[in-house]
Amino acid sequence: MRWLKTPLKLLDGARTRFARTGDAALAPHLDLGRRGEQLAAEHLRTRGYKLVASNFKLGVGRNRRGALVQAEIDLVAYDGATLCFVEVKTRASDRFAAPETSVDLRKQRQITRAARVYRRLLGLASAPYRYDVVSVLLPPPSEDAAAPCPRIELFRSFWTEDKFRKRRWSENF
Repeated sequence: MRWLKTPLKLLDGARTRFARTGDAALAPHLDLGRRGEQLAAEHLRTRGYKLVASNFKLGVGRNRRGALVQAEIDLVAYDGATLCFVEVKTRASDRFAAPETSVDLRKQRQITRAARVYRRLLGLASAPYRYDVVSVLLPPPSEDAAAPCPRIELFRSFWTEDKFRKRRWSENF
């Protein structure tokens, strides 16, 4: 069958299909996010993680109206034998809320669905896994001082899949 591909070919296709083309200038908020993901990846490498994929995008199903739901996993890495799905949140200021607070239930559900598909595609259903969040605070440089250091924080096991597991009607009581 033509549509069956090996998992590595699927990953390569996803990488090339969603890779940025050219060096066109990004919008400031997109550039901030890209820099935050690069800093988060470097931070994870220094902590011993082995990065497998970044910006992994795929369709994970359909919403109630029938529209395709796309999900993205910012970083996929191994921490020892544990497969980690990492969401990176970058902000220029934590004046209103910390970056990690924006990983709400909707975002967690999307990443969980994408991680299930990822594990199924690569045959990693029985491998241990977890969901991490990296919070990156990149304050803008001030005119009178040197560029401030970014603040990077790793939250291991930020959420579990239990709250998204489908239950039988009788399990609700």
